[in-house]
Amino acid sequence: AGGLAEEVDEKILHAAFVPFGEVKDVKTPLDQATQKHRSFGFVTFLEREDAAAAMDNMDGAELFGRVLTVNYAFPEKIKGGEQGWAAQPVWADADTWFERQQQEEEMKRLQTEQNAAMKEAERLHREKVAAEKNGETDEADPMAVAEAQAVN
Repeated sequence: AGGLAEEVDEKILHAAFVPFGEVKDVKTPLDQATQKHRSFGFVTFLEREDAAAAMDNMDGAELFGRVLTVNYAFPEKIKGGEQGWAAQPVWADADTWFERQQQEEEMKRLQTEQNAAMKEAERLHREKVAAEKNGETDEADPMAVAEAQAVN
């Protein structure tokens, strides 16, 4: 939720969003210089439907005299920050990490197989072109015979 008034803390934010479903977590990131929240916070629901209901009902709503902006937050990829790591906890994407790793490995394997097949096809094509230049054809291959006749 964005547009939070200075008085809004995690307890108030939790109380504002709990009517829409069970809240798993509430975070209001702090500005390191002022030690006050940066006028936005993250509310995590246990159920996706509850998050959707909260977004539908709270986006544009007023809290402590300020109009809220409520939308879905997407986890950032781990990147360097002030301390060299992302602000999100290491376990934030643990549920999907293993599955993504397996998918990435499968994609690499398929790309390697495809590259090998392409190299083999290119090698065979070069051999065929070289053989045709030398006037050689493979009599057992009707396509090779037809191609040789069409070229000559």
